[in-house]
Amino acid sequence: MANHLYDAAFGRHADSARDFLILPGGARLTHAAFLAQAARYAHALNAAGLEPGDRVALQLAKTPEMLAVIAGAVQAGVVFLPLNTAYTAAEMAYFVGNSGAKLLLCDAARADDLAPVAAESGARLLTLDAGDRGTFADLARGREETFPTVARGPDDLAAFLYTSGTTGRSKGAMLSHDNLLSNARVLAEAWRFTADDVLLHALPIFHTHGLFVATNVALLAGCPMIFLPKFDADQVIAHLPQATAMMGVPTFYTRLLDDPRLNRDLVAGMRLFVSGSAPLLAETHRQWQARTGHMILERYGMTETNMNTSNPYEGERRAGTVGLPLPGVEVRVCDSAGQEVPRGEIGVIEVRGPNVFQGYWQMPEKTAEELRPDGFFITGDLAVQGADGYVTIVGRAKDLVISGGFNVYPKEVEDVIDALDGVAESAVIGVPHRDFGEAVVAVVVPAKGAKIDPATISAALAGQLAKFKQPKHVAVVAELPRNTMGKVQKARLREDYAGLFG
Repeated sequence: MANHLYDAAFGRHADSARDFLILPGGARLTHAAFLAQAARYAHALNAAGLEPGDRVALQLAKTPEMLAVIAGAVQAGVVFLPLNTAYTAAEMAYFVGNSGAKLLLCDAARADDLAPVAAESGARLLTLDAGDRGTFADLARGREETFPTVARGPDDLAAFLYTSGTTGRSKGAMLSHDNLLSNARVLAEAWRFTADDVLLHALPIFHTHGLFVATNVALLAGCPMIFLPKFDADQVIAHLPQATAMMGVPTFYTRLLDDPRLNRDLVAGMRLFVSGSAPLLAETHRQWQARTGHMILERYGMTETNMNTSNPYEGERRAGTVGLPLPGVEVRVCDSAGQEVPRGEIGVIEVRGPNVFQGYWQMPEKTAEELRPDGFFITGDLAVQGADGYVTIVGRAKDLVISGGFNVYPKEVEDVIDALDGVAESAVIGVPHRDFGEAVVAVVVPAKGAKIDPATISAALAGQLAKFKQPKHVAVVAELPRNTMGKVQKARLREDYAGLFG
């Protein structure tokens, strides 16, 4: 039996002298050189005592070496857990302990902090390279540049990705070889990727977007990636003329729009800009098209499902929507009982397909709550699907505000606020209120150089929204709190304003 993911994504390039990674400063790494390193790391995983099905936890800076560890894990049949570099030792203790990881790989600067974490969970701690606690590079040094690939089938686990845990404990989403491979194949075809592309990669690789979307699509297409350690406007602008495609979060696009160097000449060789991981404002769509001549392609996915919908490559890329269901992915919008609502009505998105994960690690009750017996996953995202199939996300079910018994969908209020002169963006939340149960609160960011007055915003909304939807308080702030992928942290806002009404 073959190794489902490794053979399709990595192994077929083993003898390729084509460039795989283009690094800042101009260094290049071929597919063959990358896979030789990955093979050495696969041997090192075995030398560290890991067998097929065991878990390795990674808290590492984005480097070619980190990516090679992931490739080596896939080849060795080891399940990998890429973890956010911002996680504290206390957070890491949960992930390592919950997953039962045998090995924790970290950067040398984190070794002292994470040594107690590894000791408590019984995991071995190694740094990837420099360090005095033993290094993974030492285990890999001198190993053969080929590795006997471990057989893995479509349903075998490839990775755990832990959800962000904005409410309750983070959950380990179990992703199989076919969850990852099937979705990447669909995206590579839907977005017309070929070996002639060059993908500008400035996303982190501890997350679905940068690892399972961007990297896997490039591997399947056989195209090189300009592999930047993080988003830096100067580096992105310097490399855009060499690229044909870029995948980013909305913050990438807003920061580039703030730079006068962004113009049509700079992106003349580009064919595709993709945005995801957080909602893209319709105004950002319009500004980007006006400045560059390109319409951003927005899509929708999540940790548990990979990608579910996408605006079309050919056809209308409709601002404010996340497009149409991808081939092979079923999407329905349902009420709380799981019954489909009529097109045009708000409900919770449910999805089914080969992209949907296998369940939550060691959480059978939570898995049963969110995965229906018929295979549909309850995403928790509120949406409307139009008669023509386009899906519009209106918020998270947990973000729904119920004020005085009436449902308020934050996205509806945010859209009205964002359209006001002088407003860059807004976030609408519900906070406790003695009389109404919850009160609507708007947190507003002014546009660059603009001054806005809360009373003016309230007055403008009075004529556009029903009274129960109008914010009972408007706060003006310099910026909204966001996580690493650019999602607004509404849970944090709810905490910040929880005592507003006593």
